[in-house]
This record gives sequence, C-alpha cells and structure tokens, in this order.
Amino acid sequence: MRDMKRYALLTFSLGSLAVLASGCVEHRVVYVPAPAPQPVYSAPPQTASTPPPGASTAPAPAAPPAAVVVPQPPPPAQVEVIPTTPGPAYVWAPGYWYWGGGNWVWIRGSWVVRPHARAVWVAPHWARHPHGYVWVGGYWR
Repeated sequence: MRDMKRYALLTFSLGSLAVLASGCVEHRVVYVPAPAPQPVYSAPPQTASTPPPGASTAPAPAAPPAAVVVPQPPPPAQVEVIPTTPGPAYVWAPGYWYWGGGNWVWIRGSWVVRPHARAVWVAPHWARHPHGYVWVGGYWR
C-alpha cells in the first residue's frame, strides 16, 4: 500500500510538473505602432494629365489645387523608410512636396488600397510650366 501511495504521489508530481512546464511558454503579442493615417485621397480635376474616363483616381492627400503655380522647383524627394505592407491589396504611394504658404512641406508616403488587382499608382508630381511649376495629382491607371 505504501508503494502504491508513493507511486501515485510520484505520478501526480510528474504530471503536475509537466502541466506547469507546458504553461511556462509565454505567448506574447507585441503591438507595433502604425504611422498616423494620411487624409483620404481626392480626385484631381480633369486635365490633359488625368486618366481616361472610367479610370479610378486617387491623388495624394492635402494636395494643393491644380491652379497653383510655384515659381521655384520642389526640393529633391526625401528618402523614406517604407513600412511593411498591411496586405496584398495595398500599394505604396510615395511622399511628395507640398507648397504651403510660401514654403515647401514634405508629405510622407502611405499605403493605399488598390481599386483592383492590376491597378498601378501614378504618383503626383510638380510639372514644369512656363511660369514655374504646377501640381499634377496622382491617379490609378
């Protein structure tokens, strides 16, 4: 009887130890802060540089109106660290220079959802104009 109690105690102890050991694995979830969301893109005005009718458009956030003519060229584009894509339906829209009240302001790039699987983002840019530089909004083609 004594051996049976000892055997039961040993079995219980080993079983408890096994349960305890399996519970010691720590499953940790680490949340990485995502960059602040950019404002929603809006459609550019219909000009010669916009896509054909029926194409989905999405110019960059906070873009100046197309009528803005800036006397000087924008600075060179800044180097951006592109974060991991949130999913397969996203495409990276690179940052650009914004003309704000007499100064150039860098608007960082962001991930945007493609309207369809084969959509290609044409980035917004400043184009040379006889009187300076004009804003050409980005769009999907």
